[in-house]
Amino acid sequence: MSNIIDRDTIGDMARRAATKYGDKTAIIFRDVKLSFYDLEREARRFANLMTSYGIKKGDRVAVYAYNSHYYPISMLGLAKIGAIQVPINYMLNAEEISYIINHSGSRIFIVEDALYPAISGSLDKFSAVEKWGFIPLEGNHNFPGHFFNLITEMAQMSYDEPQVDVSAEDIVQIPYTSGTESKPKGAMLSHRALMSQYHSCIFDGQYETDDVSLHALPLFHCAQLHCFLMPYLYVGATNVIMHKADAAEMIRLIEKYQITHMFAPPTVWIGILNHPTFKNYNHASLKKAAYGASIMPVEIIKQLSVTFKGLKLWNYYGQTEMGPVATILKPEDQLLKPGSAGKPVLNVETRLMDDDGRFVPLGEVGEIVHRSGHVMTGYLNDPEKTNDAFQFGWFHSGDLGRFDDDGYLYVVDRKKDMIKTGGENVASREVEEVLYQYPGVEEVAVIGLPDPKWIEVVAVVAVPKKDVSLSEKEIISFCRDRLAGFKCPKKVFIADKLPKNPSGKILKRELKEQYSS
Repeated sequence: MSNIIDRDTIGDMARRAATKYGDKTAIIFRDVKLSFYDLEREARRFANLMTSYGIKKGDRVAVYAYNSHYYPISMLGLAKIGAIQVPINYMLNAEEISYIINHSGSRIFIVEDALYPAISGSLDKFSAVEKWGFIPLEGNHNFPGHFFNLITEMAQMSYDEPQVDVSAEDIVQIPYTSGTESKPKGAMLSHRALMSQYHSCIFDGQYETDDVSLHALPLFHCAQLHCFLMPYLYVGATNVIMHKADAAEMIRLIEKYQITHMFAPPTVWIGILNHPTFKNYNHASLKKAAYGASIMPVEIIKQLSVTFKGLKLWNYYGQTEMGPVATILKPEDQLLKPGSAGKPVLNVETRLMDDDGRFVPLGEVGEIVHRSGHVMTGYLNDPEKTNDAFQFGWFHSGDLGRFDDDGYLYVVDRKKDMIKTGGENVASREVEEVLYQYPGVEEVAVIGLPDPKWIEVVAVVAVPKKDVSLSEKEIISFCRDRLAGFKCPKKVFIADKLPKNPSGKILKRELKEQYSS
């Protein structure tokens, strides 16, 4: 029997928002403004176009693009017909992209024109693709004849609502994780999981209909799309989408659109605060700010609170498999619980577990595990890794953490980033927190490097502030005054910048490869 009456899917969410918020502006991208009514109509057109090309419930459609209004349009349109969006990280090379396309079985591959050169010489590697499309955002129409133009083809479609029975348990998106595995894993996210996640974000993040949110980080990443853009569409807020993250443009748009809310990882917030054009604009409208991907140094929290008067700050912690949020540190706790990931959000239960499936005592370190409606259904075509992730009936994050006496979670490190030196464990985050207090440091990463005597040694890669010269000797001395001897760095490297993925997370694996030789 069909469950039409109790449906609660992402496609339903879009229709309800159009009914409730109508002509209110939902999305601004460059010179394009879409009302909630427009957004619903365009999502229907996208859905009908995909149906005309033979896409059915359960089929996959890959999107390889920078940010634009077509990201939510494609997500909502595919949701309406029970099809699945496969977002592609635009930092990957053609070989890596072809693996994801073929592993996911994506039948249609939609490419933004600016990104086409990256794959143009490798089209024969995409064996799963049956039909190709392109988005001509930069006016480039120089595509092979078998590519369809998404914009002109959508314009030919009707606004009729697709008549497909979609269940909340159906998969709606398969993002691929960018972790340390040799091959990325496809996390299958259902309508129910993402809707549950949106509820948590709206409640714990205090999203309001009157907010105007700026979306600058990549929408192929769960954080920007599912923690912010989609739930903000849910509550009827206005959303300004940037093509790509750029500190100067973010600073300008805050004033132009009177932005009230913005998300960025700590590295981007640091770049904004230090940008030479920052003082040229009025940022009084910004009242809510979110960060994630890594901890925010206490000194930067203090600087943000002084620079943006009345600013409330939230720290989001989680991972792709959680849709992605699991815990949030709220504004009132930013300085009371510095470095904490906060408490589990509305629809999440979080515990700490040892390798044998036992919960660890309060104050001790264990692997962070979750139970939640947010959690993925599993990894696509990988039952072994799915079973590993759900051992003992909980989702295993791969992060190590501890709870304090007040129930606040502290992420000690990734299991893989814990440095084991001379028989002692050193959490890289603890050393980084100390180094962010050093006056000349703009950014820093702490890694473990191989050593014949100590097995591993604590090593620092530091980026100096502009016109500042950093000294290895002074940095080590600074740490010795504040840390136990075994936690102090034995090696210090000075770099112009740190490698990061598009979400702003520092790529420590690359640093280890670079400095191990």
